[in-house]
Amino acid sequence: MTRCGVGVVDVAPDRSASLVHVGVVRSDPGAPIEERLAVIATGLRAVLDAHGPDVVAVERVFAQHNRQTVMGTAQASGIALLVAGEQGLAAATHTPSEVKAAITGYGNADKRQVQTMVARVLRLEELPKPADAADALALALCHAWRGAPAAAKASGSLTPAQRAWADAERLARR
Repeated sequence: MTRCGVGVVDVAPDRSASLVHVGVVRSDPGAPIEERLAVIATGLRAVLDAHGPDVVAVERVFAQHNRQTVMGTAQASGIALLVAGEQGLAAATHTPSEVKAAITGYGNADKRQVQTMVARVLRLEELPKPADAADALALALCHAWRGAPAAAKASGSLTPAQRAWADAERLARR
């Protein structure tokens, strides 16, 4: 919860993408938890207000050995989902391995591999730093590539792969 990466990308139907915004919301590690979460919420609201995305994608925490890390990530994820809900935005969650697989083709990719692929996809001259910022961009790209646009869902014009993905997600929520 000391750093919460935030990334906004534009993704075209052909999957090409461009960077809109990347940043990190930082909170004081010595501050009480409620203040740290408030800082994250304020930072996320500012980005959403400034860039008006169509959807918010958030890291889904499913298992880790470090309980403190899991709790902090889960709390920050909850804040992001809350802020999306406050603004009437659709929200989606993706696991770290799902994001790594979407970006690098390998679900166990390391931070450097993710940063490198994000830089390539977005045609950046430098690797996005810190890693939290690269992770946020990777998450945004993953959702754009794997998540079906709301209009496609509503019109029933999903590709077979998008239908299979949506079915798998629906089953996972049960």
